[in-house]
Amino acid sequence: MRDFAPQPFQQLMHSGSRWLLIVCIVLAVACGKEKAAPALSPVTQPTTPPAPDNTFTNPLLPSGADPWVAQKDGFYYYMNTTYTDLRIWKTAKMSDLSLANSTTIWRPEANSPAGGNLWAPELYFLDGKWYVYYSAGPAGTNLGLQRTWVLENSAADPTTGTWINKGRVYNPNADFWAIDGTVLEQNNKRYFIWSGHDGVNGIQRLYISKMSNPWTLTGPRVELSSPEHPWENVGPPYVNEGPEIIKHDNKTFLVYSASFCGTDSYALGMLTSTATADPMLPASWTKSSKPVFTQSPVNRAFATGHNGFFKSKDGQEDWLIYHANSNPGEGCVEKRNPRMQKFTWNADGTPNFGTPVAINTPLTKPGGE
Repeated sequence: MRDFAPQPFQQLMHSGSRWLLIVCIVLAVACGKEKAAPALSPVTQPTTPPAPDNTFTNPLLPSGADPWVAQKDGFYYYMNTTYTDLRIWKTAKMSDLSLANSTTIWRPEANSPAGGNLWAPELYFLDGKWYVYYSAGPAGTNLGLQRTWVLENSAADPTTGTWINKGRVYNPNADFWAIDGTVLEQNNKRYFIWSGHDGVNGIQRLYISKMSNPWTLTGPRVELSSPEHPWENVGPPYVNEGPEIIKHDNKTFLVYSASFCGTDSYALGMLTSTATADPMLPASWTKSSKPVFTQSPVNRAFATGHNGFFKSKDGQEDWLIYHANSNPGEGCVEKRNPRMQKFTWNADGTPNFGTPVAINTPLTKPGGE
């Protein structure tokens, strides 16, 4: 019985050994290849460099009404309404405004005539000094005492130095409610333009007076515009406010905000004059019959208004900065946020502001940034 199966088993073992040897050889070769792979020259795949970070999105800040931009020595100085104080954001790039720190330059005395409701600051470099014009009145809810005030600073950088209160900017013969002061320089003369009342009713009109220095008005107060078109009379109150100046070629444009800021219909209108005309003469100005910039619900821009202008850092582009709400019915409170967009010029030399661009959409940064 011992001799019955040994031979086939030995044959099987002999045959299996050969197969086992073959398998080991194959595995050894495979393992050898795996170990040898790192020693081979690696294949370099072409890579595409990342796209340059040349875009930004609106809004520029989560909140901030009545935005204003001044430029000097390669820097932008930005301001907006904060209600309780005055602050300046200094930045080399407007598209990086959200990264800039703000400097508080003025806190009024609590019980002063300008102790609260600080609105619409505008910063200028005039006659070798910095000036901030702003609207304010007593702290509290009585807004009927709002007036325009001015501060002065002789430092080269407005975020440094000492700010001196130069008092109110007003016409002593027509000392009524007055806000949103701005400066026009034309024909080697300086003028102040603001929004105010006529002493009879609460309709906000645009007025102009000559300036004898950066804090003093002289001569008569002249009315340039009042709400007359339907798009200017969404309210009440009925409003022309936030006057701003921009010049191009041989023309001067006075862009202003119309209708009550608490409505979604808040929009921009425009007066046009020649660059050599006497701005004190109402006949020098032609008023637009339609708004030149208005809301865009599809782009989530409501109550678009109270604007400013600035040049790109390379000096080749014109930019509009303004505030808007991101949702309907948000009124004129802290939900207003600053936005900016490039604009062009029509063949007749008038500005073409286009349509408010959509929020959270990448836009190319201003030239030079």
